[in-house]
Amino acid sequence: MKNAPLIGWLAGLLLTAPTLVLGQAAPVPVAGNPIIKDKYTADPAALVHKGTVYLYAGHDEAPAPEQRYVMHEWLCYSSQDMVHWKEHPSPLNVKAFAWAKDDAWASQVIERGGKFYWYAAVEHGSIPGKSIGVAVSDSPTGPFKDARGSALITNNMTESKISWDDIDPTVIVDDKGQAYLYWGNTNCYWAKLKPNMTELDGPINKVTTLPNFTEAPWVHKRNGWYYLSYAYQFPEKLAYAMSRSPEGPWEFKGLLNEVAGNSNTNHQAIIEFKGKSYFIYHNGSIPTDGGSFRRSVCIDYLMYNKDGTIKRVQMTTEGVQAAK
Repeated sequence: MKNAPLIGWLAGLLLTAPTLVLGQAAPVPVAGNPIIKDKYTADPAALVHKGTVYLYAGHDEAPAPEQRYVMHEWLCYSSQDMVHWKEHPSPLNVKAFAWAKDDAWASQVIERGGKFYWYAAVEHGSIPGKSIGVAVSDSPTGPFKDARGSALITNNMTESKISWDDIDPTVIVDDKGQAYLYWGNTNCYWAKLKPNMTELDGPINKVTTLPNFTEAPWVHKRNGWYYLSYAYQFPEKLAYAMSRSPEGPWEFKGLLNEVAGNSNTNHQAIIEFKGKSYFIYHNGSIPTDGGSFRRSVCIDYLMYNKDGTIKRVQMTTEGVQAAK
């Protein structure tokens, strides 16, 4: 077609030009989700510290069309409004754990006593199966180094038919200063941590009241309630339970969101920032190579009912507006 270049130019103009609303030009909405578009990011965790949100994510590196997880490092971003994100040099790599083999899987960073502790799931180099390590830094952007020189949790410390049940760590410190570690796949485990944040302080326990628990526990507190959200079934939705204590008992409350598009996995972080609640998760929506092994972090609002229960999350393309 001789007019193909002209037709293409006109089509592009129509896609980018302002739309007319009541005779006046209105800007075309800018897509907010996924929030990071130049790299594949997965398994988000977030930390609010001194007016800044720090986002930590795994880095999906599998080239298309490979259908497997390839993850060697974690990524770090910061924002003061939840919309504009600054990338920091990768603060942690699997190589930081000399005892680990590979697989930079889900993680979380928490601050205590002016130090930042990074709990991460990796493949152990000598003990078969997944393990959880702890890294530490004086800064939320690192660099982080191994805080123990050995794994905090290894596969032989828990009983399961699978070798990847010791993954997806999340940590919370209650109002009395007691720290709790939760983790697991098919089983949801929890244990107390000593004040040094690098040793267990008692036995490993199981939460047995979470129907269809798959993985990805995340615990947060609001208005006297503790919330334990987690990946539910497979492909994964997200569900949650509530308790007045971080030790339970936990009462199942229902689903938080649906399957995240073409991603079989679903992984959440929940934070409060500048008066609003945020639900951070991943999907596989970056065209054309996104999917279960090339995921991308998204953010939407989290809303509560008057009784403290949580409304179903509405996953959107637009995402959130700049926090003020």
